[in-house]
Amino acid sequence: MNLRPTAAVLSIFACVLVLASVSPLRAEQAGDGSIVVNGELKQWHKVTLSLQGPFAKEKDTAPNPFTDYRFNVRFRHASGSPDYVVPGYFAADGDAANSSADAGTTWRAHLSPDKEGEWTYTVSFRKGPLAALDHDETGAVVSPYDGKTGTFQVGPSDKSGRDLRAEGRLQYVGKHYLRFAGSGRYFMKAGADAPETLLGYRDFDGTVAMKEKRVPLKTWAPHLKDWREGDPTWQDGKGKGLIGAINYLSGTGCNVFSFLTYNAGGDGDNVWPFVDRDDKLHYDCSKLDQWGIVFDHGTQQGMYLHFKLQETENDDNRQGKEAGKVSESLDGGDVGVSRKLYCRELVARFGHELALNWNLGEENTQTTEQQVAMAKYIRQCDPYHHSIVVHTFPGDQDKVYRPLLKANAGLTGTSLQNSDIKDTHVQVVKWVRESSKAGTPWIVAFDESGSAAHGQCPDLGYRGFDGKDSDGKMIYTEHEVRRQTLWGALMAGGAGVEYYFGYKFAENDLVCEDWRSRDNSWRYCHIALDFFNQQKIPFWEMVSADELIGNTSHDNSKYCFAKPDDVYLAYLPYGGTTTLDLSAAAGDYKVMWFNPRTGGELQAGSVSTVSGGKSVQVGTPPAADKEDWLCVIRRS
Repeated sequence: MNLRPTAAVLSIFACVLVLASVSPLRAEQAGDGSIVVNGELKQWHKVTLSLQGPFAKEKDTAPNPFTDYRFNVRFRHASGSPDYVVPGYFAADGDAANSSADAGTTWRAHLSPDKEGEWTYTVSFRKGPLAALDHDETGAVVSPYDGKTGTFQVGPSDKSGRDLRAEGRLQYVGKHYLRFAGSGRYFMKAGADAPETLLGYRDFDGTVAMKEKRVPLKTWAPHLKDWREGDPTWQDGKGKGLIGAINYLSGTGCNVFSFLTYNAGGDGDNVWPFVDRDDKLHYDCSKLDQWGIVFDHGTQQGMYLHFKLQETENDDNRQGKEAGKVSESLDGGDVGVSRKLYCRELVARFGHELALNWNLGEENTQTTEQQVAMAKYIRQCDPYHHSIVVHTFPGDQDKVYRPLLKANAGLTGTSLQNSDIKDTHVQVVKWVRESSKAGTPWIVAFDESGSAAHGQCPDLGYRGFDGKDSDGKMIYTEHEVRRQTLWGALMAGGAGVEYYFGYKFAENDLVCEDWRSRDNSWRYCHIALDFFNQQKIPFWEMVSADELIGNTSHDNSKYCFAKPDDVYLAYLPYGGTTTLDLSAAAGDYKVMWFNPRTGGELQAGSVSTVSGGKSVQVGTPPAADKEDWLCVIRRS
């Protein structure tokens, strides 16, 4: 018998193989171009446009959905302004946070609309090698998606209290403080700079601990009890620990937390947005959607998001060259393909958040030219023009910041670090004044005060903490941090503080999962922020005036912050009294005292009023005159 198949049979068999290689029901078929605009269509709320576009997979290379498709959406208010070109991104199946999908036809862009009323959207969809990285209308038109347009209506926000959607987007307005576009309120921050590995969390997809023994993935278990019914989760209850941690920190009255979004090769080596640690051109859709849930919740809880885009170990090729290995840096510090894509993806996914800054890097060692180029590219990507800052080593401030001021680099602030908390006040005074002199008033924040070993210590009594580190060395306590870091920065014209946790404690900068370890310090932060807001202190119009109380060196002995002829604040870290030079002022002034340890109402001291035209004695505080007090001298 002849068992050799005929040509016809072979042809049929080949067709079957071809059909079998295609997913059932043509799962890889491109989307039909339909568009859905959803979310809460209200002023300042997150509005999401989802387009059913080309089918793609996260690891596709020809074309790569992250580099080779440029999906932008122009959102324009009916009045003509605002008019935003918002970068979009590949979102897999549109529910990747829950499904862990790595493929699909959903493409997204987010808007946080400034105004009520009618908005128009217009889609730009182009294709070509590295087209996503261009800001010009290059690349081939992708039909039927390019040019699609429509309208939607935005209503008023219904939020109040700490929810930032009640106040609008924080904007740089040419002063030393950011201002909410909706409420017009100026902003001071205080909160957590640690752990830098906040996103090294086991509940995020694709998150791996490269240094498992030293820096395991976080559970945030101590804050599971802070999660509340109705709060977000993903994948049947994941995320409760970190969502609860944000609830806790917000509940203390603090309003900021920071995190690295890329630390491959760094101290933690457990955070990156890519599908794989070393694949910098393909992004993990489900992980980033999960990050987005956390960040959205932070916005709703009144939290400023401090994005630290890289750290010193991976910001250029220096570390890799020294070790004789491939560097984890993006383009060796230059603004090349991987760095452009990285900046674009973060802006596209998270730029709609209302309060944030883009920090070029922790302890950054890029050249001035590289920093300027990176800041420029971020500005080109970010339609909302969020604040851009940079952080550097304590001894490198002059080397890094002066050239940036001279270059008019487009940075709007600094993220300061020192080696001793006693230097906090004088360093803030310096960079507030230097940036003003250069014509670019910077938002000057102190985000890492204190030694690398100790930073902000735990509260006295927390798990037996007695003021000594893991080596048994006695260090400063939360009280010195309150005096020198918190009030030292605020009274210098600083825009706020974040607390770094050092590495000599159990709850340290890399492994901390319990923000309650600094509960007292958060309370002191809340007291300080409440003072400026509740007493209606016009801090955005005030300047450091230490000379008026005899502190010409701006050391940490006492501080003065003033709006001449209106209000003078004299902070006395160790109580006592001071003179105040009012020889250039006129009128009468009421003298009251504020307790920075307990808060509350202003209290009367030994002197009730003083008059301008001379130097005056402000008297003594109402009690505990060896402790820190704030004297408030206000025009009657």
